[in-house]
Amino acid sequence: MKMETTLRGVGVSHGVAIGEVRHMGTAVLEPPARQIPAEEAEREQGRARKAVEAVAADLIARGNLAGGEAQHVLEAQAMMAQDPELMADVERRIAVGSTAERAVYDAFAAYRALLASAGEYLAGRVADLDDVRNRIVARLLGVPMPGVPDSDEPYVLIARDLAPADTALLDPSLVLGFVTEEGGPTSHSAILARALGVPAVVALPGACELAEGTVIAVDGSTGEVFVEPGEERRTEMERAARERKAALAASTGPGATSDGHRVPLLANVGGPSDVPAAVEAGAEGVGLFRTEFLFLDDSERAPSEEKQVEAYRKVLEAFPEGRVVVRVLDAGADKPLAFLTPADEPNPALGVRGLRTLLDHPEVLRTQLTALAKAAEGLPVYLEVMAPMVADRADAKAFADACREAGLRAKLGAMVEIPSAALRARSILREVEFLSLGTNDLAQYTFAADRQVGAVSRLQDPWQPALLDLVAMAAEAARAEGKSCGVCGEAAADPLLACVLTGLGVTSLSMGAASIPYVRATLAKYTLAQCERAAAAARAADSAQEARVAAQAVLSGE
Repeated sequence: MKMETTLRGVGVSHGVAIGEVRHMGTAVLEPPARQIPAEEAEREQGRARKAVEAVAADLIARGNLAGGEAQHVLEAQAMMAQDPELMADVERRIAVGSTAERAVYDAFAAYRALLASAGEYLAGRVADLDDVRNRIVARLLGVPMPGVPDSDEPYVLIARDLAPADTALLDPSLVLGFVTEEGGPTSHSAILARALGVPAVVALPGACELAEGTVIAVDGSTGEVFVEPGEERRTEMERAARERKAALAASTGPGATSDGHRVPLLANVGGPSDVPAAVEAGAEGVGLFRTEFLFLDDSERAPSEEKQVEAYRKVLEAFPEGRVVVRVLDAGADKPLAFLTPADEPNPALGVRGLRTLLDHPEVLRTQLTALAKAAEGLPVYLEVMAPMVADRADAKAFADACREAGLRAKLGAMVEIPSAALRARSILREVEFLSLGTNDLAQYTFAADRQVGAVSRLQDPWQPALLDLVAMAAEAARAEGKSCGVCGEAAADPLLACVLTGLGVTSLSMGAASIPYVRATLAKYTLAQCERAAAAARAADSAQEARVAAQAVLSGE
């Protein structure tokens, strides 16, 4: 009889999955290094260009099929495939004798090593970068692209990491859940898993060593994976899943604690295609409207004012008399735009990104603010506009001044993603009317831990007491100034943590649409006083795990 064992990773998408293990196909093998005659160089360069364009087109097609958040991720990945500097490096390598496939392999390896050594934020997206390389090399070699296994029966997918192109098109009727050895709680795979509603655990050491066909039970909330679960464990998890489903079905209406303390539950959206899911989930508005999707369509120039007005209005119209919080363009770091962001920054995550980029290009900011003003004309929506990566009062004032100069009549806010903004929140609130905590980046900068690197995922855990301290500081500052302070980072999607954030004084929670019912149902079980006691217990802990356990104990009445 096989004994049950327990493994622990990072739960990133709620739900329970029980099934047999199936492994993702292995990566493309390294192509052989061989010299080609000089007269073949032009032909090989043509082969490389065609392969790159074909892969980019395939990624865009997959994105169009998937829609929503996945579409924006895959379009960004297609841009990665077409990076002009990478292509120039490929052609140089072919010119000195490499085959097309070897040149692609070596150029990507050099690019990856360069980014990693420079501390580049994009280096954390290993799965994305490697996936683009593998697709191009596979096409050049004429071999199938490894990917999701063929199976007629439902299974739990195991992989070292999942590229967005694979995650976006997972069939939830066959893939019960997935487990990865690498990745982090804010990786593309985690974000897409939540959008799909597929239970998922990432950063699980030894995941790839699980034998094909092994039965495992995955808890996407706790991050626990039970290998060869016994009958009692299965029954317990299935019962918990049924109870959770019933609670979700019974929970409707605005977000609130059991004693009536209102906590508006808003949706994070990346564009008009994400709106239907948000409306269906009962979102009370939009807490984070990422506007990058428009700018990623063409990295060489900004979209016209007319195109922006049309896209913004579609989202604003979906929430009549509701709140829509728009984040102006957050370019730089992992979202480089050729016409905006410097190509030679040694560390873009710590350089000119977010508001800094826009203040360096005031015409781009002015056009966006004007478009937002026109899009809101005649609508009863409560438009709020916020700036990303605000560091201090001077940043907040510069943004507020730009909004006023553009004639924008909206509530103005600042994102708290840099520790300095949390520490000096009251100063920033003298210039703007609300704060919105981006817990993903706030954790990254607080702990010097890249949000995409699995090896430091424990420091990206939003339960880290130091991060909760910063949230509490920002919320307290907002309360003292009589203003609001929401959370729009991935932390808001954790139902238990949502209670703790409420207890810390956060006034609204914004998340992916799939998480709203879970958060609504959980909040409705506890009073504000219970949430406050849970928050105090979590802050008194010394680790993320201890904080989670302490909060759970308080809410369970232990």
